[in-house]
Amino acid sequence: MLSTVPNLRISEAAALLGVSDDTVRRWIDQGRLQSVQEGGRMAVDGGALAAFAQSLAESPEPGATAAASARNRMRGIVTRVLKDGVMAQVEMQAGPFRVVSLMSREAADELGLEPGVVAVASIKSTHVVVEIPEA
Repeated sequence: MLSTVPNLRISEAAALLGVSDDTVRRWIDQGRLQSVQEGGRMAVDGGALAAFAQSLAESPEPGATAAASARNRMRGIVTRVLKDGVMAQVEMQAGPFRVVSLMSREAADELGLEPGVVAVASIKSTHVVVEIPEA
C-alpha cells in the first residue's frame, strides 16, 4: 500500500515549523530530523516532520518557581476526578472550601490527579464573583 503522507521540501518544512531553511538543514545534519531524496532534492517525510514538530512542542520541566502571580493558593486533597476523552473535572477539598477545576485530560493525567492526592489550587482572580450574603 502506498503512503499518502507527502514529502515536503525543506522550505515547506521550515515554514511549518516557523524556522529558517538553514535551521532545518542543520537539524538534518545533526541527525535530529531525517531527510529523504526526492527528484534529486532533499526533502522531509511529512510523518517524520509531524513527530518532530510534536517533540519540539513538549514542555520542558519548569523547575522550582521563585514566585507566582496567583495570590489565592489553597492546599488541599483531591476528592474526585471525572475524565472524558478531552477534559477532566477535578474536585478538591481545601479546608472548608470545595474547589472545582476544569482542565485538559492530558494535564490531569500528567499531574497524576486522583482521589487522595495532595495538591495546591492556585486561583487567579481574573473572574471572581463577590456576593453579599443576606443578613
